[in-house]
This record gives sequence, C-alpha cells and structure tokens, in this order.
Amino acid sequence: MRTLIIAALVASMQPTPASAAPLPEGSADHYAGSEIARHEGDGQEARLTRTGEEPPLEGKVPGMDVSSHQGDVDWKKSWDDGARFAYVKATEGVKYKNPKFAQQYNGSYGVGMIRGAYHFALPDRSNGVDQANFFVDNGGGWSNDGKTLPPALDMEYNPYGETCYGMNQDVMTTWVQEFSDRVFARTKRHPTIYTSTSWWNKCVGGKVKFGENNPLWVARYGDTLESPGTLPAGFEFHTIWQWRAAGKFPGDQNIFNGKPDQLLRIATG
Repeated sequence: MRTLIIAALVASMQPTPASAAPLPEGSADHYAGSEIARHEGDGQEARLTRTGEEPPLEGKVPGMDVSSHQGDVDWKKSWDDGARFAYVKATEGVKYKNPKFAQQYNGSYGVGMIRGAYHFALPDRSNGVDQANFFVDNGGGWSNDGKTLPPALDMEYNPYGETCYGMNQDVMTTWVQEFSDRVFARTKRHPTIYTSTSWWNKCVGGKVKFGENNPLWVARYGDTLESPGTLPAGFEFHTIWQWRAAGKFPGDQNIFNGKPDQLLRIATG
C-alpha cells in the first residue's frame, strides 16, 4: 500500500503535458497535386522526365499551375515555351494566403495567359462556406474579361493526417456542395474541381453529379499519354488534365481539353 501511495504522489507531481498546438494551415509544400503525387505517383514520372514525352497536343492547349513553391515565375519564358493558361494557388483553409500570389497571378495575365486562382481545401478545419469566402476575398474572384478562368477547388489527400480528413462521403459531399454554392453565389461561376479519380471515389463518391455544373480538372500521372483514363464519379468529361508534376513549365504540367477558342469561352462564362 505504501508503495502505491508513493507512486501516486510521484505521478501527481509530473508536469501535465501541454495541449498539442494546432497544425498550421498552409505551406509552400501544399499545392495542386502535391499529395496526389505522394500517394499515387510512380516510376512513370521519372520515365517521362527522362524521355521528354508529351501527350498529343493537336486541338488542345498546354498550361501550368503554380504556388509559392515556385517563387517568382519567369512568365515570359513560360509563354515563349508554349504555356497559354495557368492556375495559381491563392489560399488554403481559412488562414493561409500565397505570398507570391500577386507576382504569379498578375504576371501570367501580363504576358497574355488566361489564368485563374485555386484554393487548397482543408475540409476538417472549417466549413465550406467559410473557406469559400476566404478564397474569394483573397484572390478567388472572377471577372468576365476573357482572361480569367473559373475559381478552382483543390480536393486531395489530407497533408496532415487521415486520407479523407476523418469525414465520410456524405459529409464530404455536403462540404464540397457548400463551397461550390458559396463561390457561385459570390462570383456567378461554379468552381472548377481539381482532384484525382482515386481520392474522389474514396472520399466523395458520386451521389451528387458535380460534373453537371463544375468543370473537372483531373490529376493523373504516367499511366498513358493518350488520356487521363477513368474519371471521378459524377463527371462525364474533363476540362483540364494535370498529366505531369514537373516538366517544361514551372510547376505542374496541364492540358486544356479543347481548342484556344473553347478555352476563351470558359473564361468568358
């Protein structure tokens, strides 16, 4: 008994562990495809980098996407190399703003590209309405100037923990719908949805056919250079294919699934 009492007294004298600090919202390491490449990337990426192979570009438009990970971008070089559109990370969660956003967003516009902004979602941190408002307030707006793509929502693997952010498909679907509806209410454009087939089918599913209103920007690396393959549930076609995580342009390599005049129509609504 004496031993137990002493042990209890010793335990009571130990310092109480401090509560774990909340993980930060936002990092140069989080960008469109950063977590998809980490979970789904394979040796095909290295092969494409080594050989310089590209998908067929006839009747399509090459583009790129960047974040603060790329720093200041040489937009004239990217234009000279053939990029004609770009997506730029604006925000993440409800706290992070890309410190390089102005240089990247305005710089791409300045050389003649059609560009848009995207938001890296953290669905377990706050609701879709709050994150949509934060996004639109910090670069995620839209203007019918023929140079602005619809705002985009980046939905992918949780960089901080459990794949689906601890949410089931019904809850995640509601979150995406809230975000989409709020962006539409404020910009009159339904946001483009960026995702991979594997993540989307696991975490969101097809109970709501988002493809009826939201353009699809799909990430798929390496399997084939002919097409992005099977699309996420609820989408019948893709608007943009992020086909490689690095290459000729800074950031990720993308292809718009149409001709330049069709890209212009997307920009003008």
